[in-house]
Amino acid sequence: MQILRPTLRWRVATAFGLASLLLTGVLAAATWNLAGDYMLRQREMSVVRQAEVNVRLVDNSLRAGAEGLDELLAGLTSDSDSTVLLSRPQGWITGGRRVDPSVLPEPLLAQARGGVPATRRLVVGGVPVIAVALPAATGANIYVELFPLLELERTLQFLGIVLACGVVASGLLGFAIGAWASKRALRPLTELTEAASRMARGDLRTRLPGYADRDLTALASAFNDTAEALEARVLRDARFAGDVSHELRSPLTTMANAAAVLRRRRGELAGTAGQALDLLLSEVDRFERMVVDLLEISRDDQGSGDSSSEVVDLGQLVCNVLGARSTPPPAIEIEEPPLLVHGDRRRLDRTVANLLDNAERYAGGPVRVAVMRRDGRARLEVDDAGPGVAEELRERVFDRFARGVHSRQRGQDGGSGLGLSLVAQHVRHHRGSVWIEDRPGGGARFVVELPESEQ
Repeated sequence: MQILRPTLRWRVATAFGLASLLLTGVLAAATWNLAGDYMLRQREMSVVRQAEVNVRLVDNSLRAGAEGLDELLAGLTSDSDSTVLLSRPQGWITGGRRVDPSVLPEPLLAQARGGVPATRRLVVGGVPVIAVALPAATGANIYVELFPLLELERTLQFLGIVLACGVVASGLLGFAIGAWASKRALRPLTELTEAASRMARGDLRTRLPGYADRDLTALASAFNDTAEALEARVLRDARFAGDVSHELRSPLTTMANAAAVLRRRRGELAGTAGQALDLLLSEVDRFERMVVDLLEISRDDQGSGDSSSEVVDLGQLVCNVLGARSTPPPAIEIEEPPLLVHGDRRRLDRTVANLLDNAERYAGGPVRVAVMRRDGRARLEVDDAGPGVAEELRERVFDRFARGVHSRQRGQDGGSGLGLSLVAQHVRHHRGSVWIEDRPGGGARFVVELPESEQ
């Protein structure tokens, strides 16, 4: 199973998006860490100063005999969610939010007992706090105040959400910029691809526009020079084929007239002479068809063929072509309402006739001709009774002088090898497509699709 790789444009856009995402992600992570550390340090400095002010009030109360100590501790925590704990020889006194003193880490208390202020971040009762421990009036008394960090955490969470959204937005913006930049950068390549495709479809007048960029100017100039050389060579070959075919018309007319005289006197010749005459007459007929086909191809290649444009009822055209033939008509299927196409009636007549001739000469004759709609396009199907066309030959049979497995056939039914080439050429002239499918039940199905006219 072949894995489809993304296009160059999408790879460039994805690279832009990932680079932007990575860069802004690193910057966002650094911003969040620096801002978080800064706000936390500021909060620690603020609560330490607040705790130092509060412990002085507690010291004064203890020196005054601890009168009104409980009211003082309650007053220190009345305007906040903080907790005040005072360790005395008689036990712990608590103010504010109730906290079990046993949750306080012993190293924090030991450092305060040694007369050194201490701070630590804790989670008490599911609430993150900064614990500040200070020695009180005497070494036996320890003042501990717990300051909640809920507001700081909410601020950091909001900052994190803003930064994450910024990273995602930056990644999407980088992807959009990459898509836009890659589209502009690859526009010359896209134009080159489209121009090469048009040339491959037979439009030899295709040229690239001029570019201001020197590198692109060199590319466009090289392509245009190649296209001009190719067009000149094709036109030269077409003129040569047209000149040769035109020059052959005079001797061919003489040969055809002489052949007509000999055909009328065929009964006077017997044996080997009669067989030689039959072979000569068939080759003259084939030669005449080949010259006519070559003249039409050369006129098309040179762009000098007479071409008219009108709205044509494809079903009626097929019926007319079948009615003008001397062979018994095949089964006909024509979809209603009438299918209209915009094009050259003569070319379309020749397309249908060549498909029927091909079926009669090489595939036991046509067995079904259908005209139908498929996805807004007019579809012509010609089924034959032959053995079908091998997969590897289904494109080659539309080449000039290609007769597939009948390449060595000669005689009255031997074609010139140009009929299907003219079909493909006329279909391309009408911006259509032609291909070969397998017919259900055996045989080949030649399919022509043309744009349906809106009129």
